[in-house]
Amino acid sequence: MTFLTISGSGSRWGWSALLFLGVLFLSGSSSFLLADALDTKERQLADRIQAEYGARAARRVIDWRLLIQRANAEQWSKQQALEETNRFFNRQIFIDDIKLWGQNDYWASPAEFLAVGGGDCEDFSIAKYFTLREMGFTDESLRLIYVKAINYNQFHMVVANYATPSSMPVILDNLDPVLKPANLRTDLVPVYSFNGSHLWLMKAKGQGQLAGSSGRLSLWSGLQKRLSAQNFNRPILNLDN
Repeated sequence: MTFLTISGSGSRWGWSALLFLGVLFLSGSSSFLLADALDTKERQLADRIQAEYGARAARRVIDWRLLIQRANAEQWSKQQALEETNRFFNRQIFIDDIKLWGQNDYWASPAEFLAVGGGDCEDFSIAKYFTLREMGFTDESLRLIYVKAINYNQFHMVVANYATPSSMPVILDNLDPVLKPANLRTDLVPVYSFNGSHLWLMKAKGQGQLAGSSGRLSLWSGLQKRLSAQNFNRPILNLDN
């Protein structure tokens, strides 16, 4: 697998607040995390998810926010943050977009992914990418990589973390739960990669492949617009039933 290196509010507590308390108690998290966990935006997000998707959906989203709070409060190492993030999202259900969203391709936001409780490889990867960004990883150190998964004979998406611009990236994947350097993932053939700022062409056997006009990148633009507008869509299938 050949990868390019990188160049260059109120005082009233609602339902969500009580659920945050329950999660903290059950998980054994330190009580000093409570203030961060109960910030206004996260309470509003939990309430909205509960209203639109149900209590189980809200619990998953709250667990996600607590994961980020713990990582930052406890100053996790990069390795721990990668492992915990990969493990957390890999617990979700894999399901094709056409079955879940009624579309051939839909890139869900992290909140949508957790609210519905599942998604396809792009959703796993996108959620991991945005979570790691909130944990302090720079955009330059992360890439979403579109690959060909040889063993499955299908296209796939993973997350790559570059410890340094010239280092071999570590791959986060929902197909293989173990973090591995890219040179050990001989089952993956890279096609293109991108992050919040740039698009790269990935080279295999000395040949580059253009991807700048790919229709899939319009899905990334659509996702960014929905994130900015805080728009959530509803799936055609309820995975919690």
